[in-house]
Amino acid sequence: MDKALAAKTLKTVKENSPKRNFRQSIDLIINLKDIDIKKQEQQLNTFITLHYSSGKKVSVCALVGPELEKAAKEVCDEVILAESFARYKDKKEIKKLANKHDFFIAQANIMPQIATIFGRVFGPRGKMPNPKMGGILAPNANIRLLYEKLGKTVKIATKNEPAVKCMVGKEDSNEEEVIDNILTIYNSVIHSLPNEKHNVKNVMLKLTMGPAFAMGEESKEQEDEGTRTRSGANSVGKGKKGKAGKKETKKAGPIGEKQESKPEESAEEKPKQESKENKAKEKTRKPKKSKEPKKEGE
Repeated sequence: MDKALAAKTLKTVKENSPKRNFRQSIDLIINLKDIDIKKQEQQLNTFITLHYSSGKKVSVCALVGPELEKAAKEVCDEVILAESFARYKDKKEIKKLANKHDFFIAQANIMPQIATIFGRVFGPRGKMPNPKMGGILAPNANIRLLYEKLGKTVKIATKNEPAVKCMVGKEDSNEEEVIDNILTIYNSVIHSLPNEKHNVKNVMLKLTMGPAFAMGEESKEQEDEGTRTRSGANSVGKGKKGKAGKKETKKAGPIGEKQESKPEESAEEKPKQESKENKAKEKTRKPKKSKEPKKEGE
């Protein structure tokens, strides 16, 4: 995928989507093919850090000990200290917490406690603090830098369907930044697939409340139209010749038939004609014979 194609599709999406009374998001959809998401080795489960924000406000919760308490409270949206873990005995409370935040980060030395208390809910939802995104922290980690990084991070997963869906910007976002986000995600995804771009069925863009437009679909249609036009012109030319040919055959057909039928008819009529001619000759001869005796009598 190139920048020009992404820009052209983005323009098409904006021009053909209905206006709403809120800032619609620009969503990227990458439909995949020839992969079995039931097989763990073919599933996508990764984090991609963008160069620009997708426009979504990311919420981060820190699960830390006293060493990172102050730094976490300065930047994170919620901080839960290790000493407060005991109050999360109810599974419903853990579910509420999981739904409340996009990312969870944790202090490394209390990870066993986190796994025991929160793992049963966070694990299946993909919310466990993950080293892939830098979510496991040393007691002296710079939480502010991590928080800023997570603000530009999107999670890619294909657990339930062979497709990648994520937000790449808002409808009023800088187009250059949106296009950069599209290309960054696309390139990261194809490099994570078994057969790279050959596992991509199509790539689509849409606004929140608008129709989806496939990238490259318009150019393919134009090419197909050109091909159809050229082939149509050729077929018209061929058609004329064909019609002429048909007319010729139609003209030639009856003549041929008459020519063929004439010999057959003449062949049948020859004996009749010969017999008629003989009779006519006999008739002409008979009067002569009858006249001769009359002359003699005279």
